[in-house]
Amino acid sequence: MKVLVTGLWICAVTIASCYAAVTFGGGFFSKTTEPYLEGLQYQKLAPINIPMVADGKVQGYVIAVLVFTADAKLMHTLPVPPNSFVVDEAFRQIYGDTTIDFRKLARYDINGRLAQIRAKVNERLGSDVVKDVLVDELNFVAKREVRS
Repeated sequence: MKVLVTGLWICAVTIASCYAAVTFGGGFFSKTTEPYLEGLQYQKLAPINIPMVADGKVQGYVIAVLVFTADAKLMHTLPVPPNSFVVDEAFRQIYGDTTIDFRKLARYDINGRLAQIRAKVNERLGSDVVKDVLVDELNFVAKREVRS
């Protein structure tokens, strides 16, 4: 009889302690939500391969990895993330630039080009979301160096 009462007593204490832990320990076990930090959000884009065409032939490829910073609060309100817009505008700007000639290298106004990309993306999105566009990596690979 003592063993049976002891077993029931252990079960009752276990059930009561579990109930108390769930009821009163809610703050300890519950997930804490961190406050939303507003400010700038950093987004790194996938590499872009842009063919450079001159005299009707592909001379090589510009490989660019871009990064942009955007207003975090506006990023969360947009129906479409601006990543695709930045990639598209960078491709259009570099591919359509006729002043780039890798056969005759010269300095290039990269700051002006990045400012144009930022301005065009913000114009297409309808608000000042993208704050800055940065170059993480920029390379040119000549066509003869490309392995197929």
